[in-house]
Amino acid sequence: MTQPPQQPPHPDEPSNTPPGAPNTPPAPPAGGFGAPQDPPPGGFGRPTPPPADPFGKQQPPAAPQQPPAAPQDAPAGGYGSPPPPAPGSYPTPPAPQPNGYGYPQAPQPGYGYPQGPGQHSQPGMPQQAYGYPTQPMQPQYGAPQPGGSGGTGGKKFSTQMQIIVAAAVAVVLIIGAGVIYSATSGDGGKDEASSSGSTGGEGKGGEESGLAGGSEKVPANTKSKVAFQVPQPVVEDIVTVEGSWLTDKAYVKSGINEVNGYDRDKGTKLWSFPLPGEVCTTSRHMSKDDKTAIVFKATKPTKENKYPACNQVGVIDLAAGKLLWSKTVTSATGGDRPVTFDEVTLSGTTVAAGGTSGGAAFKLDTGAELWKPKTGADGCYDRGYAGGEALAVVRKCGTYDSPQLTVQALNPTTGAPLSSYQMPAGVEYAHIVSTKPLVVAADVGDTAGDGSGISDFFSLDAATGKLKVRIPADAEKYAGDCDSTEVEKCQNMAVGNNRLYLPTERHDGTSEYGDTNEVVAFDLDTGKLLGGRADAGDRNILTPLRMDGTSIIAYKEAPYDKGGQVVSIDGETFKQTTLMENPDDEAIRKAEKRFSVGSAELLYSDGQFYMSARSVHKPSTVTPDEKVYLVVAYGTS
Repeated sequence: MTQPPQQPPHPDEPSNTPPGAPNTPPAPPAGGFGAPQDPPPGGFGRPTPPPADPFGKQQPPAAPQQPPAAPQDAPAGGYGSPPPPAPGSYPTPPAPQPNGYGYPQAPQPGYGYPQGPGQHSQPGMPQQAYGYPTQPMQPQYGAPQPGGSGGTGGKKFSTQMQIIVAAAVAVVLIIGAGVIYSATSGDGGKDEASSSGSTGGEGKGGEESGLAGGSEKVPANTKSKVAFQVPQPVVEDIVTVEGSWLTDKAYVKSGINEVNGYDRDKGTKLWSFPLPGEVCTTSRHMSKDDKTAIVFKATKPTKENKYPACNQVGVIDLAAGKLLWSKTVTSATGGDRPVTFDEVTLSGTTVAAGGTSGGAAFKLDTGAELWKPKTGADGCYDRGYAGGEALAVVRKCGTYDSPQLTVQALNPTTGAPLSSYQMPAGVEYAHIVSTKPLVVAADVGDTAGDGSGISDFFSLDAATGKLKVRIPADAEKYAGDCDSTEVEKCQNMAVGNNRLYLPTERHDGTSEYGDTNEVVAFDLDTGKLLGGRADAGDRNILTPLRMDGTSIIAYKEAPYDKGGQVVSIDGETFKQTTLMENPDDEAIRKAEKRFSVGSAELLYSDGQFYMSARSVHKPSTVTPDEKVYLVVAYGTS
């Protein structure tokens, strides 16, 4: 989703999120502090309109003889604002919604989606699409209006109009206050496999262990300092360095044909081991005893073989700092050529790797094969797996022009399906956001139109394979993002408390310049957009990173003149608690902003925050005093 810049042009300041989405990362700017990152595929968002009025004004207007008319160029509505009053009447607040102020009712089926057989008869299908009214109604929260920050037509209301609108908003806020919190409920569970940066899982921890049942606590001093930096290695071409994890003692990061462990506080290297070739992809999940899975190349590039295949599956012991084992497998249909894998995951004691040649699974401790890649007589194969608390697969059948995808919950030991759900026609790629609860994202009929890979979310019953509810997620409103082809590479969202937490797209705030956004929640049983939200505040952008018990750990991207923050958002009340405030110092600030959301790896734990690159490349220009970093770490202690 293509994002507009977070601040006005500044001669020395790079934009947080580049507007384009090139396949090859741009060269880093000369000079400065920090490593440039790859932009996310497809970019982020599109400009949205200014709000008609800031939230929270609650003073009623004096009663005029005639209500003032709206200016000719005023927009029809804004973010959650009611429409202008009809001539000869005062604004009448809308009736309170069952879900709370400003939020619509159950979504309507089928808007913009192919009319495949049985597509609109799924159980739990919403009846009205969020933001897509079947008859004229007041603009819903987050609905795009003509003009906006990216165009020439968006202008704000007059002062008189803002007062009238604010009065109506205030009344609705008061009426809706009683239903906002009553509409939220949920409970947590325990992780079977911990996760670094995971969107899935119910979280862990007890009621007394931290904020809202999580493990994170508020540091005595939330002001952070740079703990350490790891210089970017010198390379001649683009090299993948995907993968970063946290243990009790180490911050672990993939390097150039190696994996390195650093002291969490000081950054001193604790251990390092080489790999025969480049890291291709990694699992974000970790076992309870600090093991994780990776896929890497068997050799370095040579003149005879410039592009070695990603055919090595291995397991790293993150505590001991060593590669426990690595394996290649051949297809079960014959031949001796090793299978290439596109992604890998971990669930319990099972490592599962998937790709276009099918999937394979191994025992975590020994590498013993549990099942091999297999292609059915009908051409079906396991495209990819998702792990964490459970194991699920996207299985692909049919032809290239007419694929049919099935999502299955699996027995991790045998690979046998426990349940199956057939995705609607018009879905080329499906992405598993969470395995427990089982949540799938897809772009149905290529209707998202922004490269995010998401037009809808599907909440599934993992035990039966039945669809609980399909949740339309208009890409112009919501900023979730999934890799275009991979099964388990979704970001900017979190699942917990039987809810899906999504950020809205950035839009105009109440200040003269600078964007803002919110984090909202959908119920995974009903599909309803729940009452309440977390506001980023003017010139800030909130992005969920992971769950912590019943709370969401989120990164708050700051404007050009401030450092960012890490916050905890209560999953029920949406109250925000600041966990970390990064320095405003110019050099440190620039480093932070070059690790842009969506293209960097962001990990937070126990008062420590780590930002790292997913790939590195040779800078096109280098000045003598230029410093480029692979990792920048912050600490509050």
